Amino acid sequence: MEQILFLITFISATVISMAVIPLMVRLAPALGMIDKPDQRKVHTVPVPRVGGVGIVIGSLLPILLWTPTEPWLLAYVSGAAVLLVFGIWDDIRELGHYTKFAGQIVAAVAVVYFGDVYITQLPFITLEGAQVAAIGKPFTVFAIVGMINAINTSDGLDGLAGGMSLLSLGCIAYLAFMADGGPSVMIATAALGGVFGFLRYNTHPARVFMGDGGSQFLGFTLGVLAVVLTQQVNPALNPVLPLLFLGLPIVDIVVVIVRRVRRGAKWYRAHKDHIHHRLLQLKFHHYEAVMIIYSIQMFFIASSIFLGYESDALLMSIYLGTSSLLFLFLTAAERNGWCAHSVSHVSSFAKVIHTIKSNRFFTAAPVYFVGIAIPVLFVAVALLAKHVPRDFGIIAAVMAATLAVYLVARIAVDSIIVQAVHYVIAAFVIYLETHHFGQRAPGFAILEVAYFSVLTGAIGLAIRYGEKQDFKITPMDYLVIFVVLFAGYILHSMPDRAEIGLMAAKLIVVFYGCELIVMRMRGKLNALNISALVALAVLAYRGLT
Repeated sequence: MEQILFLITFISATVISMAVIPLMVRLAPALGMIDKPDQRKVHTVPVPRVGGVGIVIGSLLPILLWTPTEPWLLAYVSGAAVLLVFGIWDDIRELGHYTKFAGQIVAAVAVVYFGDVYITQLPFITLEGAQVAAIGKPFTVFAIVGMINAINTSDGLDGLAGGMSLLSLGCIAYLAFMADGGPSVMIATAALGGVFGFLRYNTHPARVFMGDGGSQFLGFTLGVLAVVLTQQVNPALNPVLPLLFLGLPIVDIVVVIVRRVRRGAKWYRAHKDHIHHRLLQLKFHHYEAVMIIYSIQMFFIASSIFLGYESDALLMSIYLGTSSLLFLFLTAAERNGWCAHSVSHVSSFAKVIHTIKSNRFFTAAPVYFVGIAIPVLFVAVALLAKHVPRDFGIIAAVMAATLAVYLVARIAVDSIIVQAVHYVIAAFVIYLETHHFGQRAPGFAILEVAYFSVLTGAIGLAIRYGEKQDFKITPMDYLVIFVVLFAGYILHSMPDRAEIGLMAAKLIVVFYGCELIVMRMRGKLNALNISALVALAVLAYRGLT
């Protein structure tokens, strides 16, 4: 039952985030929440910076609805609300640094001194007696404020801060789940959904930025969850571990401050000297810079999961060693005038790709297959699942009525309403297929693997070759592929947990399939909408009778 709640939390946060952001985009000009280009920014056109409102509302509403009330949770929600107010205020009027710091300190103090969330174990140091609170609490306030600013300053490229936060939140959710840390899993899952919904609008070229309202919330959430995970949920984890799963934003902001102080500049004054700026100055493309940073963050995440109980020295060596190699590369490349793309040419591989793309098999067939395979999955699972929980029946009845109204109303084909319905039915179908389908039938496992393998391949071909675009994998594709493969791998060897990884992998594949169909459908009465309506009606009937 707990797994269903986590799933519903993630879906709810995603849908709420996706619904709030378009509304805020319309309000952005009137509110003055527009990020205008200047010499220290990468974008060249004005972009609404309202994504943070969607992230925060999408994350907090499910937490308030379904998470048991605890003092530290109330303190966390209060701190998040304070940061949202200060963040929106800053996105409108560009607050001074000290005003922003004041809001951050208020939020951190609320969690530490009223929520009693603070660090009791430090690497290489043993705190005893009165030292624990006397040192631990102020240090925790400093660390949380530092993490808030680390994420805030890393928000410099499309999808960068959101993607890195997604990876860190996923790691925290997994580690907390393995230690039965219910409330912390709920917060991490809700934040994952809020960020996931936002990234739909923030992948390069971004249609919306998260702004300070979003980046400060994510930094705050990551900082708080890191303390709760390692100090309360599972104190056996190494105290160095937060450095690894929080990753590059920490060392980036430290190095930036040191560089600014050394050249006599104000340490808090924004400038183009973060890792992503330096990669762009070396002529890496926007998406390449993001993927390089994602790759390093992924390495830190993998190290966190596999080495969580190792020695302080080993984990610190991995973190500092990897970070040092990155900065040594950047410094050497800058001093030698190295450029990532010094010569413009079309490679032989690119020519082969363009030839393949002209073949109809790689452009049309995968789209047709996805357009049939997912509707068949929806209806088949709804009809053949051995049991449909009553909760599913109630929600399915509401969704079926909503979709029916949508199909007859004058609403855009790609309305957020139909996207939300597709996400809900996809989540229900994957859960039922995993838990209440014919797993024991001869050959079912082989059929399941074959179906999702072919579906994944078809979606990949359709996305990559179905449209006229240059051949390159986007950072969002890269991020999702890593999450799917890594989640499946780490949970495969755990019989009591394996289904979680499989569910996550299958759910993301179906989400992508639904998005692909929605992008290409020309009218409301298509196979996806009709199959969703039929499946929801069947689930409603079976769950309520």
